[in-house]
Amino acid sequence: MNLLWLQSGGCGGCTMSLLCADSRDLPGLLGGAGIDLLWHPSLSECSLGEAVAVIEDCTAGGTPLDILCVEGSMLTGPDGSGRFHVFGGTGRPMVDWVRALAVHARYTVAVGTCAAFGGITAGGMNPAGAIGLQYDGDQPGGLLGADYRSAAGLPVINVAGCPIHPGWVLETLLSLAGDGLSPNELDTFGRPRFYADALVHHGCSRNEFYEFKASAEKPSDLGCLMEHMGCKGTQAHADCNLRPWNGQGSCTRGGYACISCTEPGFEEPGHPFAETPKVGGIPIGLPTDMPKAWFVALAALSKSATPQRVRANSVADHAVVAPAVRKTGLK
Repeated sequence: MNLLWLQSGGCGGCTMSLLCADSRDLPGLLGGAGIDLLWHPSLSECSLGEAVAVIEDCTAGGTPLDILCVEGSMLTGPDGSGRFHVFGGTGRPMVDWVRALAVHARYTVAVGTCAAFGGITAGGMNPAGAIGLQYDGDQPGGLLGADYRSAAGLPVINVAGCPIHPGWVLETLLSLAGDGLSPNELDTFGRPRFYADALVHHGCSRNEFYEFKASAEKPSDLGCLMEHMGCKGTQAHADCNLRPWNGQGSCTRGGYACISCTEPGFEEPGHPFAETPKVGGIPIGLPTDMPKAWFVALAALSKSATPQRVRANSVADHAVVAPAVRKTGLK
């Protein structure tokens, strides 16, 4: 399968994350799956002229294009011309190239939240006109339109994340190189369900503190980050704590709140990322699928039953009270 990778309005962080994949031989892994990387602007050695020739051949249908990966948002400004991002050496806006290539692509993959929904580059007044491939924020449309389907009959596959987990991209590419993905394997935002059907909350190392609503009060505390520190792990669709970066790391494990970077519009939450907005002392962003009344009742009950060990450790930067050692009664 032929893979072409383009970069547009973004920082290149998704490629940097991909290079941190567990595999020590990324080209070998792709090659072993039968994926031929035609060109990547950061990883390929060919000259600009050679790269343009490859891309032109794909747009003309001469070289089959099985997978089109786009990293970074589509910059449509100024005034819809796309001239804010002209593909170097071609005089042609990147948005025009992507439209032309998407017509021939068997699969089209948005790598990262910028390519999927607009992301960081769409924040603020968005003078660059940054949008995603098939979404503008949470609204269908984007550059290719809500009705776009690739040659395989799929919408844009949105591997959202800022940056992406390398495993999300590799698993998507290896799936496409195998039996492909069916529409049922994508969620309502076109994200692969193998990671989007999980919540960041699942597997979080702070879950004991969450259960007892023993909350962190400052960045270095061990407690749950939801009540005061802005964590959206109970709402964010991703498996970050089930498959940590490099086998060990995640935002919450590193002491920083989940900012829900796999979701459209995460870049403008309307409040500081590390603060939890509340109404009447109740966090606005409650766990997915939980009615407010239930949460308030359970939170009050949990706090009344919080063990002293959990309460003390939640506002410390290391465990100050160890679990009690006693007979469990188990035989």
